[in-house]
Amino acid sequence: MKIINNIDSLQSLINNYLVANISNDISQDTLNDSMSYSLLAGGKRLRPSLTLATFQIFNDQLSDDVIKAACAVELLHTYSLIHDDLPAMDNDDLRRGVATNHVKFGAGMATLAGDGLLTLAFQWVADNQLDDHIVRQLVIEFSKAAGPAGMVAGQAADILGEHQQLTINQLQVLHSNKTGALLRYATIAGGIIADVDQNTLKLLAKFGEIFGLAFQIYDDLMDVIGTTAQMGKQVHKDHDEHKNTYPELLGIDGTKKALSRALGDAVGTKEELIKQTGRSFDIYDQFLNYFKF
Repeated sequence: MKIINNIDSLQSLINNYLVANISNDISQDTLNDSMSYSLLAGGKRLRPSLTLATFQIFNDQLSDDVIKAACAVELLHTYSLIHDDLPAMDNDDLRRGVATNHVKFGAGMATLAGDGLLTLAFQWVADNQLDDHIVRQLVIEFSKAAGPAGMVAGQAADILGEHQQLTINQLQVLHSNKTGALLRYATIAGGIIADVDQNTLKLLAKFGEIFGLAFQIYDDLMDVIGTTAQMGKQVHKDHDEHKNTYPELLGIDGTKKALSRALGDAVGTKEELIKQTGRSFDIYDQFLNYFKF
């Protein structure tokens, strides 16, 4: 397959793969409708795009097995959104510009849709023809990123921190798990599938962590200065519920400065990767251009 060197084309490839394959391993019709509803409702597909973009920096053989393994992270991300929106969590009624899953299908079915996407994500990582040592490494890193030392830990800290004032360092740790862990995984997954060396993997992990930080700072900022149409979800909700966010702690100008610092660190890490590998990472600039306000 020809190298795809822009995010829009990667997004189209991912959307087409999800549409064609999401129902293959679901045996219950309503569950299929609920899982597909949230997965196919839209979204930027940044995580699988980041995996595929990173892989293609090192390898131009973009096979169905690579796409399947990369798309697994989108299944898991969508599960996290469904559960995060539930009445017992954030109780949101709008996601990706449409009614949230529990509003459409009820809280019980929404919970099961999330469960289904979570488990199917691991099936997609493992049920392919990639080399065994690559699959093993992907599963280990995927589990760490999504589990009780990663995203789930971040969600738990978010709940526990709702009625207390966190420091900026505590907030960064919370978000490094809640948001950053999966973006870190999405970046290193491309390197793992391409079978790069450990030094390169460490730099990829560093870029993913910084990108995750920038993503969360930007999301918090846009909750204050953005619109529902821009974000596809209700804005100003974090402020109204007195949640710990960057604007709450740093103010608007301080948050913009924090975002600029993170983006500068990301560019610096990209330059380290170029020096380390001798390869072009120009496509990373397209991901960094996401942060506009």
